[in-house]
Amino acid sequence: MAGRYFDEWQIGDRIEHPIRRTVTETDNLLFSTMTHNPQPLHIDAEAAKASEFGQILVNGTFTFALMVGLSVGETTLGTLLANLGYDKLVMPKPVFLGDTIRVATDVVALKPSKSRPGAGIVTFEHRALNQRDEIVCSCLRMALIQGKPA
Repeated sequence: MAGRYFDEWQIGDRIEHPIRRTVTETDNLLFSTMTHNPQPLHIDAEAAKASEFGQILVNGTFTFALMVGLSVGETTLGTLLANLGYDKLVMPKPVFLGDTIRVATDVVALKPSKSRPGAGIVTFEHRALNQRDEIVCSCLRMALIQGKPA
């Protein structure tokens, strides 16, 4: 188990997640197809070439899912009871095929659970950055985390 228990987190904890991921054309095409997203900017090279970006844009929901996935190993793996929600999701820069994404996470809030004694809600601020250190996606994730077993 790599995730931390609720009692082990502190506001201000920062994690630079070690796994990075280069986004491929296959990633983007399969994700767009699986989610029934026909946006030409994601799946039509000619349409994308004619756009202001001049190339295919990676599906934003893939970028979001990748950001959360890259964070799981050091945050909630083995300790998560439930993801309660996401807030303030923004994508300030586009992601292109071939971009390499890394994730950094800060703990911004802690709250003991009212309904589950010994558990608590950790609010993580996730930031996905490309190889140019530009933030391409960020959000707050509220996760219900197990307390440390007695």
